[in-house]
Amino acid sequence: MANRHLSRSIVLQSLFEWDFRGDAKFDVDETILRNATEFAPGISDAPFMKKLLETVLAKKSELDKIITKAAPDWPLDKISIVDRNILRIGLAELLFADREEVPSKVAINEAIELAKTFGGESSSKFVNGVLGAVYKELGEPGKDESKSKKRRDIPFEQMPVEKKAGAVIYSVHDGGIYIALVHDVFGHWTLSKGGIESGETDEVGAVRAIKQELGLDIEIVDRIGENEYVANHPEKGQHRKQVVYFLAKSKFEELKLSQSGGLDNAQWFKLADILDLNFYDDILPLVTKALKKLAEINVRVTTT
Repeated sequence: MANRHLSRSIVLQSLFEWDFRGDAKFDVDETILRNATEFAPGISDAPFMKKLLETVLAKKSELDKIITKAAPDWPLDKISIVDRNILRIGLAELLFADREEVPSKVAINEAIELAKTFGGESSSKFVNGVLGAVYKELGEPGKDESKSKKRRDIPFEQMPVEKKAGAVIYSVHDGGIYIALVHDVFGHWTLSKGGIESGETDEVGAVRAIKQELGLDIEIVDRIGENEYVANHPEKGQHRKQVVYFLAKSKFEELKLSQSGGLDNAQWFKLADILDLNFYDDILPLVTKALKKLAEINVRVTTT
């Protein structure tokens, strides 16, 4: 487990203790030291842990009001101790951390990973939804930082490259054409994709990745384009992501979204509805090109 993620786990353990006991004499330094010694001997990130824990405790009232607003169907006392403290940690970092140190996407993804490890079966989806709603309400701060940030630790051409493949997936169903899209925690509909494994072609990688992410068997029809951007990762650092996109067809079947830190929904859309959706700027041209390609190949619509 990465050092900083482990530190957040110690903070969560400490908050669980504080929340469960309701101890007015809760000692931050003593609790952090005791839990770090027990669960992460040798960890040397005490300043980060102390600062995060103190922020959550100092901002508890404000954080809880935000949780109540973002999850109106869930009274705070009905949310499990683990889930509500994961939300407090995620919100504290999302709202009050130095964004250079903890980008918004890192704050959300780290909270989701805590939920997967320490929460219940539906905890990660719940945390996804609450933090994603807050992030969208804030105006999605830092969404384009990885693409537009001018200062880089290493030259662009020397950055590690991560290759991915995805697709605009269509199906003919009930007299119309439908497109399968996935929704991320930042409020955007986008295209299903995944990493290309060693020895795979782009096409094979796309077929496998979409099967894993959506449970669909697809057939590649055509290549529609690619994009490349710089991403920041708490362990990998800055790296280039190169994504190839295809037009692919599939049977109209239930979408079975795999558990993913960045996605919270998957859905089929009629063609007439998709251009009104909230897409990323670099994804919309790919979708538009796929629609033109469908017209060019004259996809025949039949009732299935």
